[in-house]
Amino acid sequence: MALDALARKYGTPLYVYSATHIQERFDLYERAFAAAPHLICYAVKANSALAILALLDKRGAGFDIVSGGELERVLTVNPQAAGRVVFSGVGKTAPEMDLALRAGILSFHVESEGELELLAERAAKLRKRAAVSMRVNPDVFAETHPYISTGLREHKFGIDIARARRVYRKVKEHNWLEARGVSVHIGSQIRAAEPFGAAAERVAALIAQLRRDGHAITHMDLGGGLGIDYGAATEFDAAAQMERYAQQLLQAVSKVPDITLLVEPGRFVVAQAGALVTRVLYRKKNGEKNFVIVDAGMNDLIRPALYQAHHEIVAVTPRRGAKKVVADVVGPVCETGDFFARDRELEGVREGDLLAILDAGAYGVSLSSNYNSRPRPAEVMVSGKRALVIRRRETMQDLLAVEQGWK
Repeated sequence: MALDALARKYGTPLYVYSATHIQERFDLYERAFAAAPHLICYAVKANSALAILALLDKRGAGFDIVSGGELERVLTVNPQAAGRVVFSGVGKTAPEMDLALRAGILSFHVESEGELELLAERAAKLRKRAAVSMRVNPDVFAETHPYISTGLREHKFGIDIARARRVYRKVKEHNWLEARGVSVHIGSQIRAAEPFGAAAERVAALIAQLRRDGHAITHMDLGGGLGIDYGAATEFDAAAQMERYAQQLLQAVSKVPDITLLVEPGRFVVAQAGALVTRVLYRKKNGEKNFVIVDAGMNDLIRPALYQAHHEIVAVTPRRGAKKVVADVVGPVCETGDFFARDRELEGVREGDLLAILDAGAYGVSLSSNYNSRPRPAEVMVSGKRALVIRRRETMQDLLAVEQGWK
């Protein structure tokens, strides 16, 4: 369906996703790693909409979660999918561990010795065996935004790879823990394949050592982080990028016999499947500066404010022959940081026109908020001529329902 028709029917701001695009991107991963035993674990944090999880579950996806809430979402879609879930994150709580143990997830990605001890305690109490994969920090540098770089020793994530064997020895001290894998994740939005290969080689060498130490390591989780092209200056060849990435990983995996490869894509699968449709409220000029004020705000899509991230912005219905303008595209939130673009050249737009902020399918809604008491947008999934509201627009009644006045 056309974006303008969807905007008329469901209002703006509005998130729109292509089901076909999501399926095609997931299938790229499946084909790329077909030569090795593998499981593609979608990173739920990228976009946790139940409809997207269900779409991927039907294709046999695993799921990478970072909270109990994300596990609840996966279980809501399919309780049997628990056996394809890996649990990442540095701050797992006892209730979250209990939920995952009872569900029977595939593996806990343990990130500290304290977490290992708590997991051993909870597993023994519930008499549920926990498969453990230490998340090791390979100290591999990857060029990406510092907020989403995770592979260096000064980051909060993982265990120093040099200490990993000592920590794995502690697993044997607990009857209800089993060391089954090694996990690594060096960051997000990484465009070069080589850093992934370097991390994979270090993990492969560690697995060989751990097996000699007597650990029955059966899987090798090489994380996610494969980036996309947020700019329109060059055409993004997803298949070619996937081929380079997979080649690096498979080369390392080939050195480890009897191993299952896990990868955790998020952004690559859903980002370019989604757009945020917003309506122009006003045109404004302050001195020499032009502003296009839209009805979406940083609470709807915070990536430009948080990461200075670039998103292409296009007119839904371009005006032929309209004079171009260089302007800041900003929202109504009461913050100077509430912007989607700075000094961006746009086709001439008028008040009431629709703009599409592209590549917003990942970390759009999942990072959204109710700042300024703004209800979150609706989300619509499209496939051909079919359009389905997968999350209705919030109302003020929704926001107020969880509060109570002071009496």
